[in-house]
Amino acid sequence: MSYKSIVLNLDIDGMVAPVIKLAVDLAQRFDARLIGLSAADVPPPVVMEGGVAFEGESMMRQRKNIERRIGDLRAEFESLAGASVDTGWRGAVGNPTRLLIDSTRLADLIVTASPEGASSGNVHRSTDLGNLILQSGRPVLVASTNQENFRINKVLVGWKDTREARRAVTDAMPFLQMAQQVRVITIDDDATDQTWNSLNDVVAFLSSHGVKAKADVFPEESDGGSIADVAEAMHADLIISGAYGHSRFREWIFGGATRSLLENDRLNRVMSN
Repeated sequence: MSYKSIVLNLDIDGMVAPVIKLAVDLAQRFDARLIGLSAADVPPPVVMEGGVAFEGESMMRQRKNIERRIGDLRAEFESLAGASVDTGWRGAVGNPTRLLIDSTRLADLIVTASPEGASSGNVHRSTDLGNLILQSGRPVLVASTNQENFRINKVLVGWKDTREARRAVTDAMPFLQMAQQVRVITIDDDATDQTWNSLNDVVAFLSSHGVKAKADVFPEESDGGSIADVAEAMHADLIISGAYGHSRFREWIFGGATRSLLENDRLNRVMSN
């Protein structure tokens, strides 16, 4: 298994050079096609007392600014990628999360940076990582902030005996096969024989794919930050994890461990659902 098509998401207001360089590095390693993508939308007219405040000229100006910025991002993407990898481009005025999810049918892997700055959380100008991971059907690499070179020496697998974790391990196999050190960890205050049997099965599965791994159990912390804490302590280059949540009122609410990983922009994370 390898990644032969990578979609790189560029938030329209983000600092894009580091994540472009990181994605180009990955595309070179995997001999993959790299498709840059950027999108943003014009907010809908505001409904005010007495009717809709519709400013056609303002909305047109915002649209032109978005189109201009997308053009600039494309030029920066193509300049940094150069002729070193096969590239493609997709840019549009529209909801950035929805357009990215639609474009993932092209991809084996999605690469994105953590949303940052004033546009973070703005659904019209930044990507909703939770919706992306839950709806794309593809592994998502969320890069640490401002990292340009991607080492894949030490990899940490956050393991729970669930569908999401099994999917994440399989999805991330190309990274695991490149790693020099892999640790499969479970967060559990009272590990049983069943817990260790599960971990040993994962280690055996990885071994069958040429990946040497070790298993460990760590105690749980109340803030859900254990996986991230262990990763930072071992100086992991990458965390692999399933994304866990529960449905409430037709919305997905992430659990503490997943939320902690999504919010930690010091770590590279591959997440699947």
